[in-house]
Amino acid sequence: MLEVPRTNDKKELAAEQMLAALHGILRSKKEVRLSGTLQEHISMEIIAIGQRIHFYIWTPKHLQAFVEGQIYAQYPTAQIYEQTKDYADRILSQTVIHSAELTLTDNETIPIKTFPSFEVDPLAAITATLAKLDKEDEEMWIQINARPISDNWHRRGVKTVEQIKKGRGIFGSGAGGTALSYAGQVFGALAKPPETGGTPGAPAAPEMSERDKSRVTAIQEKGTKLGYQVKIRLLYAGHDQHTARLRMQALVGAFKQFNTTNLNGFEAKAPSFSRDRQLQYQTRFFIENGFILNIEELASLFHLPHTSVETPNIVWATTKTAEPPPNIPTVVPEQEKDISLFGVTNFRGDNSVFGIWRGDRGRHVYILGQTGTGKTGALELLTLSDIYYDQGFAVIDPHGDYAQHVLSFIPPRRINDVVYFNPADTAYPIGFNPLEITDPSLKGHISSELVGVLKRLFAESWGPRLEYILRYTLLALLDYPNSTMLDITRMLTDKKFRQGVINYIDDPVVKNFWVTEFASWNDKFASEAVAPVLNKVGAFTANPMIRNIIGQPKSTFNLRQIMDQGKILIVNLSRGLMGEDNAGVLGAMIVTKIQLAAMGRADVPEAERRQFYLYVDELQNFATDSFAT
Repeated sequence: MLEVPRTNDKKELAAEQMLAALHGILRSKKEVRLSGTLQEHISMEIIAIGQRIHFYIWTPKHLQAFVEGQIYAQYPTAQIYEQTKDYADRILSQTVIHSAELTLTDNETIPIKTFPSFEVDPLAAITATLAKLDKEDEEMWIQINARPISDNWHRRGVKTVEQIKKGRGIFGSGAGGTALSYAGQVFGALAKPPETGGTPGAPAAPEMSERDKSRVTAIQEKGTKLGYQVKIRLLYAGHDQHTARLRMQALVGAFKQFNTTNLNGFEAKAPSFSRDRQLQYQTRFFIENGFILNIEELASLFHLPHTSVETPNIVWATTKTAEPPPNIPTVVPEQEKDISLFGVTNFRGDNSVFGIWRGDRGRHVYILGQTGTGKTGALELLTLSDIYYDQGFAVIDPHGDYAQHVLSFIPPRRINDVVYFNPADTAYPIGFNPLEITDPSLKGHISSELVGVLKRLFAESWGPRLEYILRYTLLALLDYPNSTMLDITRMLTDKKFRQGVINYIDDPVVKNFWVTEFASWNDKFASEAVAPVLNKVGAFTANPMIRNIIGQPKSTFNLRQIMDQGKILIVNLSRGLMGEDNAGVLGAMIVTKIQLAAMGRADVPEAERRQFYLYVDELQNFATDSFAT
């Protein structure tokens, strides 16, 4: 199937040059005879199915690469899609199948009207007819079978010209033309004065009319170009014979724009309502000779649409393909472990498996695209590569499908490497404590990141005083043993608990805030100041599902250990089960802890540090400042 963008500016001449190149599939008669086969042919097709107009070129499999190359040579922006299922091989469900063939009205050496003689693209009339199919179960097929022939056919044109010059066949072939020609010669001779000079008794050569002169010129011009034997088949599928006749009549009428009274043209032949005729379309059956058209005539009938064709329902190319870079990482046996494979090039038939160097994955990779274009699929392929080569990674998925797919990829040998975190599994809640610390030097980072997570969730109602109080609350709790996010509320409302926490605070600035500043607030002011904090944190901790996870003092899994040992962490944050806000906050907290664990790996020399990859689907749901580092 062929598609070009709406901006395509390649007109009929490009198709003519393409057909000239495709003529190269011609084999000598001796070669054809010795091989016991027929000369190969191609089929150029315009199809209207489901109120969409498609362009196809059918070719024998062994000629596919050659044909594609010639198409790209003339239409560089074309998209070629190999069809695994032929549209013509379907059993048509329509009750009426109407078919016909087009033949020439005159001698095949006489040309039809071609594109240089048209003011507008002749393709527009054909596609306009196809666009009028107003029912989705109507179909119309145009197949132009073309087989290259040797230049010997030019001799027929020479003979035709000689006959016209001798006064035979001036009004076309057949007995009627000969009789009229003879009568014209007789009356012409009687009207002329007696001949003087010359051979006595020799008949004078008749003088050609202007009509015959133009035909001679046209025949001679047709013979200067390469030729094809052609058979044109038309098919309509619908549910009403009367409509079928009207549709076929309209389509044949569209081809009669190539007719001229002085030259050649098309007419319908062998109309049929037999369903058996579909077999000819399926096989592109072409044994008989057909009729001869040169490449200019063929290009007038079939070429890809360009900017001047404004017919609706034409399927245009909506994307462009670019040539892959010469240094793109492709499969090399000795480098397979160093490349994460995730794609296949499709530029002009070049299907090379490629990926990204693992060394380059030490930097951020951001995949952009519309919904349904394969972003998650690319992530799945990268994770599959990591699984196969025993790499460590984490997956954070807000939908759940990606996480389930990754689980299905895990081979038996790596089952013990997997940590599956599913907050929706309330029967076996996994503990995750954002306030748990393994390195005291990271306390400031933890508090800043957690403030950033909550600020992202409540950005519309966030204030400086809220952030000020929340930050000092988190810094205080980070010094308190076994503290959790649930203790934020207790710290602000329970004086006895708050005093117990103050006793553990090491930072003098933080301790001074609670002992001096916070203690100096009267009850009314303190109540107004802490209310927004309680409101925001309470909205998150009130959910029993979340509370069972973040309320455990000890986390069930150790992120630093997962990274250092190359384990697999799969976090299923299905928003349909958890709610969008809860999934967003918990996911952002996990990302924060992963970042802090990664920063803690600075104590390991880079050469000894094991690679670990983080995959986050729907990044915007969890984006915090952590992603910038």
